[in-house]
Amino acid sequence: MSKRKAVYASKLKRATHMLFYRRHKKPGVKGWELRKALGADYPKVLSILNDYLKALDLQVKTIFEEEKPAEKPTLEQLDKARFYVTLRGELMPKETKMIGWRIDDLAGLAIAISYIISKKGKTPRKEVEELLREKLPGWKVGLNIDRYVRYGYLTQDENEQLYLDWRTRAEVDQRALVDLILSK
Repeated sequence: MSKRKAVYASKLKRATHMLFYRRHKKPGVKGWELRKALGADYPKVLSILNDYLKALDLQVKTIFEEEKPAEKPTLEQLDKARFYVTLRGELMPKETKMIGWRIDDLAGLAIAISYIISKKGKTPRKEVEELLREKLPGWKVGLNIDRYVRYGYLTQDENEQLYLDWRTRAEVDQRALVDLILSK
């Protein structure tokens, strides 16, 4: 094996460890952490790792704190982004059972996310609660919203406004969700 291949093999191993093992409250790794551990060519290392993960139906996902850059992101924008591993394809019914959520809890999450999207990314918590009370038992509504916030799908500010959080941006194909809702 050439020296260059050995260096990249080592960087791939290090990147895999950093992405799969949680070290912070949020899973994944910030770009600046990857740059510090792997060097300035960490985007190339992640691209190679992403190719290896295809066979496992996984992918390295890039989540930007601000809006996703329209063009190819700069190294500075990537340094501020968060990277983590998620499923490449859709969640199948058997896999849905393995994550420990009931189907009505997932439906409530889909309703909450789609409603917030329809309101341009923010809405009062009370509106989401009213909407969910039409579909779920009243006692579950507050518990579910708190769960969605705790798990990182939604975030709530001091004025009780709900927003989409990092996990929704990472795991939910928002465009596909809206298209699916509009097609029904």
